Amino acid sequence: MESLIGLVNRLQNACTLLGDYGSAVPTLWESLPSVVVVGGQSSGKSSVLESIVGRDFLPRGSGIVTRRPLVLQLHKTEPRVEDYAEFLHLPKQRFTDFSMVRKEIQDETDKMTGTNRRISPVPIHLTIYSPNVVNLTLIDLPGLTKVAIEGQPEAIVRDIESMVRSYILKPNCIILAITPANQDIATSDAIKLSKEVDPLGERTFGVLTKLDLMDKGTNAVDILEGRAYQLRHPWVGIVNRSQADINNKVDMVAARQREHEFFATSLDYSHLAGRMGSEYLAKLLSKHLEAEIKARIPAITSLINHSIDELEREMSHIGNPVAVDAAAQLYTILELCRAFERVFKEHLDGGRPGGDRIFTVFDSQLPAALRKLPFDQHLSLQNVKRIVSQADGYHPHLIAPEQAYRRLIDGALSYIKEPAAASVDAIHSILKELVRRSIRETEELKRFPALQNEIASAAYDALERFRGDSRKTTLRLVEMESSYLTVDFFRKLPMEPERGSAGSPISSTTDRYSEGHFRRIGSNVSSYVAMVAENLRYTIPKAVVHCQVREAGRSLLDHFYIQLGRRNSKQLGALLNEDPLLMERRQRFSRRLELYQSARDEIDWVLRSE
Repeated sequence: MESLIGLVNRLQNACTLLGDYGSAVPTLWESLPSVVVVGGQSSGKSSVLESIVGRDFLPRGSGIVTRRPLVLQLHKTEPRVEDYAEFLHLPKQRFTDFSMVRKEIQDETDKMTGTNRRISPVPIHLTIYSPNVVNLTLIDLPGLTKVAIEGQPEAIVRDIESMVRSYILKPNCIILAITPANQDIATSDAIKLSKEVDPLGERTFGVLTKLDLMDKGTNAVDILEGRAYQLRHPWVGIVNRSQADINNKVDMVAARQREHEFFATSLDYSHLAGRMGSEYLAKLLSKHLEAEIKARIPAITSLINHSIDELEREMSHIGNPVAVDAAAQLYTILELCRAFERVFKEHLDGGRPGGDRIFTVFDSQLPAALRKLPFDQHLSLQNVKRIVSQADGYHPHLIAPEQAYRRLIDGALSYIKEPAAASVDAIHSILKELVRRSIRETEELKRFPALQNEIASAAYDALERFRGDSRKTTLRLVEMESSYLTVDFFRKLPMEPERGSAGSPISSTTDRYSEGHFRRIGSNVSSYVAMVAENLRYTIPKAVVHCQVREAGRSLLDHFYIQLGRRNSKQLGALLNEDPLLMERRQRFSRRLELYQSARDEIDWVLRSE
């Protein structure tokens, strides 16, 4: 499940890249679970983050140091891989010197806010790769303050609180409330604000820092054990490096060891040592974040699909025509079409992912739909009585109500038409998706949006024809079962009349209209329909594959090729038109689209692997 955090990281980056694109973007960002670090100035917030990472990388100083949100993504790497960092605004540039990471954060902050200590809501995205971290994403916000210092605008106190609220109000936000242990918990800015937005403490993790700086003879056991202020999640105590340690450049390995020794040897906290410290906090948050992400996969998937639809609609409108030599045009277009067909067939035949979803429709979706059909309701005693009576008319049946049997069977089998048609539509949707995916994955086509649209349109038209043929064939299979019943099935049914309490047969008149007689009719029809449904479960997929899947692999663009031969040079040139500005725009959308598609594929993989 570790890949889920990486998935959310990529989605967060995608939202940042999309910035001003589409109304779905802020909604998607809000749907992604995240851990937001909240605390007052000098609460030890920066030290907690550095202790979790095991690196010095954050700017330090007096007053408000964090003036822009910092989205910190941690990726665990293989052992013995050197630690390095990357910024989203500096793609492919690796930082192995973490003092330069600190400088870049400071420079990027000053670039947006100036040097007069203003704040900005625009986040900085930083990713750190290390074998010594857990997979985790944290959002560090400016520290809460009560007064503006010299050089700061008076509104900064309100602005910081508004920024913090905008993050922690979101229901998918996990709040990491940092409070120094040498401060009264009742006056904690982080606890006060988190309680307002999360009164039951369901989204809040409490962190106590500076436990080693408490007055002698006092401790924070009541808080850490949840008696002084109760949260749904456990409190975690942290012992950070002192300012002297920072000045003396005490490394994180030594600092973590000291922290471990503090809790292990403390008379007050030794019984809590197993769930104290920065390493425990990181693992706790990572595990909880994974669980939150997993719970929200359906909503995230829906929003991803919506974003993909918007991007695909935008890409479909890109492209203007120019004319070139007709022979070269036709040759190029045919080569591009063949490249697309190769990719499409690879999806169908299993060389690329996607075709396996066809089997899922036949193996899971169709059987499940058949099991849910309301045969029991159709063959209820009341309905059987009604249909038998209607079929008899004024001539009561003598032995077996054949017309009633036929009507009951026809009515029951008619229910199967819906799942049969649904299977056809499901395969149609999969094939359309494979066409879209194949167009996107055909590298040669990416330069020609107009031709992409023509191929998609021609392929969709062909798939629509295949769907029409498939629908007719599958529905005929059902209708054939109604048209001619399997007589041997009914010949083998027991025809003995019911017997009374004395063992003598009940009179035929009474038997024909007894509940037992009607129940026997319903049971016989139910058995027959079950047999037919079981047969159709296997014949419907054969018809669908024959009419849709096989034809899509053999003749998807045949009609398109015929049309191409009738087009003149100008019409062919229109398919190959390419404007540099539009090409750049299309590539930008394509990169965004690939991010979402990658996320959707990974979600599919996670769901299939469970």
